[in-house]
Amino acid sequence: MKAVRRTRSLPGLLLAVLALVALTLGAPQATAATGVSAIADVLRKSPVYVDPAAADQLSTADADTLARQIKNADKPLFVAVLPAGYPTQDLFTNLRTATGVTGLYAVRLGDRFDARADSSVLPRTAVKNLVTSVQGETAEAQLTDFTDRALANMGGKAPASWGGGSTGGSGVSSTALITIGAVAVAGGAGAYALVRRNRRRHEEEQRAALDRLRVVVDEDITAFGEELDRLDFHPAEPGADDAMRADYERALNAYDQAKSAMSDARRPEDVRAVTQALEDGRFSLAQLAARREGRPLPERRPPCFFDPRHGPSVTDAAWTPPGGAPREVPVCAADATRLADGRDPVVREVDTEYGRRPYWDAGPAYGPWAGGYFGGGILPGLLLGTALGGWMSAPAYAADYGTGYGDFGGYDTGGYQGGDVSGADFDPGDFGDFGGGGDFGGGGGDSGDFGGGF
Repeated sequence: MKAVRRTRSLPGLLLAVLALVALTLGAPQATAATGVSAIADVLRKSPVYVDPAAADQLSTADADTLARQIKNADKPLFVAVLPAGYPTQDLFTNLRTATGVTGLYAVRLGDRFDARADSSVLPRTAVKNLVTSVQGETAEAQLTDFTDRALANMGGKAPASWGGGSTGGSGVSSTALITIGAVAVAGGAGAYALVRRNRRRHEEEQRAALDRLRVVVDEDITAFGEELDRLDFHPAEPGADDAMRADYERALNAYDQAKSAMSDARRPEDVRAVTQALEDGRFSLAQLAARREGRPLPERRPPCFFDPRHGPSVTDAAWTPPGGAPREVPVCAADATRLADGRDPVVREVDTEYGRRPYWDAGPAYGPWAGGYFGGGILPGLLLGTALGGWMSAPAYAADYGTGYGDFGGYDTGGYQGGDVSGADFDPGDFGDFGGGGDFGGGGGDSGDFGGGF
C-alpha cells in the first residue's frame, strides 16, 4: 500500500509512463516480440532484432556480432529477423513509422529477404541491387554479406540512442523502457538538444567528406598543372594564331579557376566546380593540339570513364565490370586499345576505409567529384549497378545534383540525414510497394535489370 500511495503522488504524465512500463514488463514476452511497436523499441536501442519464433535463423552470438559491426561502422542500418508467417502488408512502412529513425531497414522473414531505406541514406536502385546480390543465401551468410556491402555504400550516422545498452536480441529491457519514459517527460528540451546534435553531426560529416575529396582533387589539379608545364607552346611562336592563343588562355584560366574553387570549397558539393573547370581546361588543350597539328577539331565528349585525368574520350567502348552487365563507356585512345587487346583499362582508384577501390565503388562522397567531370544525366547511366551509380540514379540527380552531402537521391526534402529522429515525417514512397501486392518483394522488384551489379 505504501508503494501505491507514493505512486499516486507523482505528476500525471510520469504516472502514465510508469504505468505503461509496468504493463509492458508484465506482458508475456511472446506477445511483445510479435508487434511492430515492440520490434521498433528494440531497434531504437540496438541495430539487430531477432524474434523468438525465428531464433533458429540467427543465433544470439551471430546477432551480437552483427550488431557490433553495425555500431562500429556508425551507420543507421536496422536488421530484423522474423518468422515465416509474419504479416507483410505495409511491414516496412509501419516499422519505419514506429521506429522513427532515418535509415536502411533489412528484414529476413523465414527464408525471404528484402530491404527498404530513406533515400537520404541509400536510394532505391542501390537497395534493390544489394538485396538481389544476397538472394538464396543462408540467414547468417545473407545478413552478413548484406551488412558488409550496405555499410560500404550507405550514408548517415548511427542514431544517438544506440550509445549504450545491449547489442541485438529480442528482449525489451526495463532500463530502456524507463529511459524512454524519462525522455518523454523531458519533452521539448530533449528534442531541441537532439536537433542541435544532429546538425553538428551533419556538419562534421560534410567536413570529413570534403577532406577525403581534397586529396583526390589536389592530385587532379597537380596532374593538370604538369600537363601545362609539359606543353611545348608559346603564344608568340611562329605559326601560332589567335585561335591557338585563345585555347591556351582558356586552359590557363581553367587551372587558376580550379585552384581558386578548391581553396574556397566548404562543402563536398563545391568540388563539382573544380573538376568541371579541369575538364574544360583539358578540352581546350585537346583543341589546341588539333589546331597545331592541322587535324579537325575534336567534338566535345565526356572524359575517359576509367580516369578523367586521361583527358577527353575519343570513342565509346564495351566494358563489362566484374560480376556486372556490359555497358558502353567513353574511353581515351589508350584505354580503347587496352580493351581491344583484352587487357584491363587503367582505372582511377581512391583510398577508402576498405582500401584502394575504383572511384565508382568508393561511396557517395565521390559523387560531386565525378559529377563535375561528367555532368548532367550521363553519369548515372554509366554507373548503373555500381555503388556510386546507386546514389545518382534518382530522378532529381540531373536537375538538382549535390544539394547536400548524402542527399543525392533527392526524395528526402525534410532535411533529415541518416540516423536522425524524424518520427513519421518521411517519404512513404521510399518504403512502399514495388509493383503492388504488398511491400515485401522478396527479390527487390526489377533489380535484375542491372545484371546483379558488381
